[in-house]
Amino acid sequence: MNSKNSKGKYRIGNVHLTATVSMSLVLFLIGLVLLLIFAARDVSTHIRENISLSLILKDNITADNTSRIERYLQNSKFVKSFDYISKEDALKEHIRTMGEDPEKFLGYNPLMASFEIKLNADYANKDSVEVFESKLKMYEDIDRVAYQKDVVTLVNDNITRISFILLVIATILMLISITLLNNTIRVSVYSNRFLINTMKLVGATPWFIRKPYVIRGITNGLLASLIAIAMLAILLLYIRNNTGLNLLALEIKTLVETSVIIVLLGIILSALSSYFAVGRYLRMQTNEIYLA
Repeated sequence: MNSKNSKGKYRIGNVHLTATVSMSLVLFLIGLVLLLIFAARDVSTHIRENISLSLILKDNITADNTSRIERYLQNSKFVKSFDYISKEDALKEHIRTMGEDPEKFLGYNPLMASFEIKLNADYANKDSVEVFESKLKMYEDIDRVAYQKDVVTLVNDNITRISFILLVIATILMLISITLLNNTIRVSVYSNRFLINTMKLVGATPWFIRKPYVIRGITNGLLASLIAIAMLAILLLYIRNNTGLNLLALEIKTLVETSVIIVLLGIILSALSSYFAVGRYLRMQTNEIYLA
């Protein structure tokens, strides 16, 4: 008798272990997709924030008017950062990069003072840049606003296209992962279908029957999510050590977001899958249990 009980407990333990390992692999897959999406978001933000505008100032601009434009840029929602380049600094940079001094053969400095502007990522698109440009042109001391319109359009079109592809891939993988997770938990509950039916026959309430399975689902989900996070960390370290690509340099916010979502998904999906898996056998009649 004790031998049978031990074998039964061993089989149940194996089922739960298999379920936890399977959940870990599923959550690991989801974590990879999330990292890919968040990394793409961070890269797109970085690219947008490196789109620059050159605000070319007229030669006769006064110091007061230069300060007025500078104050506007400091308070503008379109601007992430900017640098003021004086005529003298522009000339020095030209000499450094081109190796020649135009002032020597022209007799004067032909270069103009400017503000080099980096845009906020949210406004680094064609429509927003055009609005910003129209606001800047209201200042009479601004000679022109120089930027590559084609680059702005190309960058945003490519980011939109890549984001859509990633979203489709993420959706497909998420659906596959959720299906695998749900089936894994159903197999785990299946091994206890006769116990569930017995408890129902002796008058136990549905929640009383479901409760231990939901709690076990939460526990297994938490354990599986922690294992998945550890696997992701090991993978990132492996990639860094063998390819030189330091994915750990992703923003801490991105890594924390991914970890939190994995934990929440592990707990919520496991608890819900356990709840509905038990419900399936609660709705069955005794004779149907044997045929399940």
